[in-house]
Amino acid sequence: MVQELIDLRQSIVEGRYQDALEIVDELEGMGKQAILRNLESFLVRLLIHLIKNQVEKRLTNSWAASISDSVRQIKKLNLKDNKKSYYIDQDNWSEYLEEAFEVAILEASIEVCGGTYTPIQLEEIVDKEQIIKTASSLINFSYQYSTKDLLSVIREYFINLPGGKEWLERRI
Repeated sequence: MVQELIDLRQSIVEGRYQDALEIVDELEGMGKQAILRNLESFLVRLLIHLIKNQVEKRLTNSWAASISDSVRQIKKLNLKDNKKSYYIDQDNWSEYLEEAFEVAILEASIEVCGGTYTPIQLEEIVDKEQIIKTASSLINFSYQYSTKDLLSVIREYFINLPGGKEWLERRI
């Protein structure tokens, strides 16, 4: 990116404005790709903990914190600087969820039930449709609620997860 900035400065100094605009477009694309990679990493993290929750039929403080933080980070990263539009619109998550699910299965196989399942076995056990539906619901909250209200809404949603009711009762 440093080289692109040097080239941009040089293009402006030399009056090559079309070249400068092309470099600006390239920098915008690089920035968007970096944000999408960060979004994907939090999406994978979210899915890993939803997979662990579904298979082990329990919710731990650590998993709840990770799920909540993943959704919160997705909300923050997804909102463009203009605070009016998003990098990924609310109804465009399915492709990202599908791709992230494959990575999440691989990573979750290391942790679920102490790593006793291979990724192939874990994928056979997991209800992928339900995991993606749950992740979509949580992500949708990021569009519907303010950052201030988001965490409490997610906590309330935990009652819908396996072991969520028991987890919430322990928290009171």
